[in-house]
Amino acid sequence: MEIKTIDGAMLQKMFLAGAKNLDAKKEWINELNVFPVPDGDTGTNMTMTIMSAAKEVAVIEHPDLEKLSKAISSGSLRGARGNSGVILSQLFRGFTKEIKHEHKIDAELLSKACVRAVETAYKAVMKPKEGTILTVAKGIADKAVEMAAETDDLTVFIDEVIKYGDEVLGKTPDMLPVLKQAGVVDSGGQGLMQVLKGGYDAFLGKEIDYTIEGTGADGKGEIKFEASKEVDIKFGYCTEFIILLENEMPTEEVHSFKGYLESIGDSIVVVADEEVVKVHVHTNDPGLAIQKALTYGQLSRMKIDNMREEHQEKLIKEAEKLASQNVETEKKAVDEPRKKYGFVAVSVGEGLSEIFKGLRVDYIIEGGQTMNPSTEDMLNAIDKINAETIFVLPNNKNIIMAAQQAETLVEDKEIVVIPSKTIPQGIAALISFADDCSTEENKSNMIDGMSYVKSGQVTYAVRDTIIDDKEIKEGNIMGIGDAGIAAVGENIDDTTIDMVKEIADEDSEIVSVYYGADITEDEANTLLEKMQAEFPDYEIEMYAGGQPVYYYLVSVE
Repeated sequence: MEIKTIDGAMLQKMFLAGAKNLDAKKEWINELNVFPVPDGDTGTNMTMTIMSAAKEVAVIEHPDLEKLSKAISSGSLRGARGNSGVILSQLFRGFTKEIKHEHKIDAELLSKACVRAVETAYKAVMKPKEGTILTVAKGIADKAVEMAAETDDLTVFIDEVIKYGDEVLGKTPDMLPVLKQAGVVDSGGQGLMQVLKGGYDAFLGKEIDYTIEGTGADGKGEIKFEASKEVDIKFGYCTEFIILLENEMPTEEVHSFKGYLESIGDSIVVVADEEVVKVHVHTNDPGLAIQKALTYGQLSRMKIDNMREEHQEKLIKEAEKLASQNVETEKKAVDEPRKKYGFVAVSVGEGLSEIFKGLRVDYIIEGGQTMNPSTEDMLNAIDKINAETIFVLPNNKNIIMAAQQAETLVEDKEIVVIPSKTIPQGIAALISFADDCSTEENKSNMIDGMSYVKSGQVTYAVRDTIIDDKEIKEGNIMGIGDAGIAAVGENIDDTTIDMVKEIADEDSEIVSVYYGADITEDEANTLLEKMQAEFPDYEIEMYAGGQPVYYYLVSVE
């Protein structure tokens, strides 16, 4: 069937379907990562980015292109995680800029939006690299321009664009040798293709579950937000309360209670511990839920909202929530005199976080390699610091772009992102800071300070692969330096020592080692003794880092 335009209702379906398809494929996309490390990766980062936007898109009741554009752009920009997530958010940003003032999307507008998406994403990347998601996006845009001149039937148009996108994706290993050596296509490009394929399925009218999972009232559960164009609100009252148990609720009784709630409503969240039960349910008769709950104990923090009445205010409430987060903390900061300089650092592990605090960091963002913080996390941290100038240290190469994106969204403070790619670089940068220097001088000094540090990370391989001409088997210990794989072995201590040999040079004097959560103090001290014997001319220091996944982080100066 020939279809020549996409309206707001269809675009809403397509975006949600694209998000769902990416979410379903995220682990597969993670497996395409070149480095076989046990991290949250491209698929995870792209999924969390698009889901941040999807939650806003899903609650728009009367979708038009302007409302959708705002939700897609704002939600993805703030939710962007990792380099792939930031690039995806920039693609969405450019796309929505082109369509937001229109009523429907035809072939010509779709091609223009694809071109603008690519232009916006390329501008956001300091050194664009071919063979990545950017290459795939550019191929898609080029094909879109070609198809717009050939047909106005979007069924044919989109199908051909997706086929060509897959073709470009298949060529990415020829553009990046590291992909060819690992035997994979670019993971970010694959993620983008899954978004498009999911959207096309919705366009073709395939049966798709458009529900998007959100955070429940307990912060852990799930509430399903539906694309409101599709479904009327079946149960009108959002009912929440806490049961103060008279007796501990057995597991079977919890299931029985949840079964009862399912008989009178949906969006059920029941979280029980020994003393309390947190309850959330959408129902047309809150009294029934309350009466049943009273048989288990007293009720507290009762809250009943008419969702039909408040449905149109959801987007406003989301915006208010963003603006009012951590009000008490911010008020306390405002009450204090504004200082000249403040610091935000990304860290993971209690020991490393304490080290950063000792280096005057005001706010630690928990994250790092295993879970890349979002742009929104950066903005929240910045909001909490009452300072004229705030230095942000991402301490991971996959977080730098999210930090830089946050920098562009802050208007009331000067934000300086120090592009630290590792924890050791972040520490070196902070040591190079001086109160009596200007912002520009400090920025220069901190970046210069990082240049004297060589970093290493020791972890295990999660799959077989070949990188930097090194054959790696699942379970091998890997020592990863700034330039790639520095050592591979079977033993943690031996691999760590081999890695240091590779990254150190004739000018090296100090080696700092931070042991992770999976290493005991005795094991760390054993390694220290081995290293002191192996490197008698170096000053070697051992610290408790507490980081997950990585047995050791190493700094060589």
